[in-house]
Amino acid sequence: MSWNARRSSLKIARLLGTLAFRLTAGYAVAGLTLVVLATASLYFVLVSELEKSTDLFLTDKLHVVTTMLRERPGDWDALREEVELESEARKYEQFFIRLLDESGHPLLATPGMAEQLDLAELSRKTQSHTRKSISLRGRNGQQFRAMSATAQVGSHPVSSDTIQIAVDVSSTEQLLARYRQWFLAILLGTFALFPLIGYNIARRGVRPLEEMATTARHITSSNLRERILPEGYPNELASLAETFNQMLNRLEESFERISRFSGDIAHDLRTPVNNIRGEVEVALARPRNVEEYKDVLESCLEETVRLSNLITDLLFLARAESPLAHLRFERLRIGVLLAEVREYYEASAAEVRVSLTSIAPDSLVADVDRTLVQRAVGNLISNALAHTPPGGSVVITAGADDSTLRVEVCDTGEGIPSEALPHVFDRFYRADASRSRASGGAGLGLSIVHSIMLLHGGEAEIASQPGLGTTVRLRFPQNQHYKTAIFP
Repeated sequence: MSWNARRSSLKIARLLGTLAFRLTAGYAVAGLTLVVLATASLYFVLVSELEKSTDLFLTDKLHVVTTMLRERPGDWDALREEVELESEARKYEQFFIRLLDESGHPLLATPGMAEQLDLAELSRKTQSHTRKSISLRGRNGQQFRAMSATAQVGSHPVSSDTIQIAVDVSSTEQLLARYRQWFLAILLGTFALFPLIGYNIARRGVRPLEEMATTARHITSSNLRERILPEGYPNELASLAETFNQMLNRLEESFERISRFSGDIAHDLRTPVNNIRGEVEVALARPRNVEEYKDVLESCLEETVRLSNLITDLLFLARAESPLAHLRFERLRIGVLLAEVREYYEASAAEVRVSLTSIAPDSLVADVDRTLVQRAVGNLISNALAHTPPGGSVVITAGADDSTLRVEVCDTGEGIPSEALPHVFDRFYRADASRSRASGGAGLGLSIVHSIMLLHGGEAEIASQPGLGTTVRLRFPQNQHYKTAIFP
């Protein structure tokens, strides 16, 4: 295949795959089908009505002649006028009548009937279809409709005659032929016009989509502020534009959060690395004794531990957001689980002189990931101890209802300002800007809690009043994994 032929085939394939072509094809097929059905229906209705009109005419003539034979059998002048003279006065749709006696001998007949019709064929076909019209072709090829009937002669009939009537329907056939020609012309016209009209409609219909696609092509990672204006679009496309704009808002927010996250990571990683570098450079600036080198190594160890913990937290957050992340459920007594976490932090609480207690029903059982729940509650306790002055208290409670399992960590600490509450679950966020990173951590503790709750299909809520304390509530959905029960 030549290059030009290949390009042409690709263009055709691309055209056939466009939405405009599909809409055009749909409009054209629907329109042509409608025109064909409508015109064909009108044609068959016209044929039926013309045949019915012809049958009524034949029936009416039979009735007239039958009535005359029954009531005026001797009035041959009237019969002759009805049979022989009336048809000659009609220029179009001439009809012919023949009257036969019981023996089949003709009594009266319209002049010229034998030249127009095969009378033997007329008798043969109408004999088995009394008072039912039949189609018959004349000697000259014209089309006739014929009907016959038996009529009693006289009021007290002693004999019966046969009446045969045939009407020339050539003009009707010519009318139907012209109609069929018009029908064909209309079809040819629609075959030519409908695709053009359909394509014009389709192009106008997809123009907003092309405008949206053009706008979307201009959007890059460095240009997320571009938006699609839904004004003037149809309702469906306006809804699509609004949905697309909402997606862009989320993407822009995500990119900004990632940028801030990257900056925070760089800052938090750079600080311990710079501290280690500075300590080593100072130590190597001149000879030192063993105790001085030991102090430098201890300082470097503290910074590396801090750096390792930060990397561990970041890896956990990255894995928690992975679609492949999954939990290892265990059926646990929540009271026992909370007691284990409390025991782990008792020494830290005693060191800062803060009371630490846990309260949970013995019957409260749930299917949860032990390690993750311990870490979430541990992070909350660690934060509470860090922000609760000596003499305060931290209380861990648990409960359940028909819809949720609740775990709460409540402290009597310094509290959080109301303007900071919406951001406390953000990464690297610190409500107290005066706290150093060394004393206040990396700001990932509540972010990890939030990620753990998302993995469990739950949510984390926080309420706080400055100077009175803070309460963090973990809500686990009460479904097949979370339920209250008694161990057997």
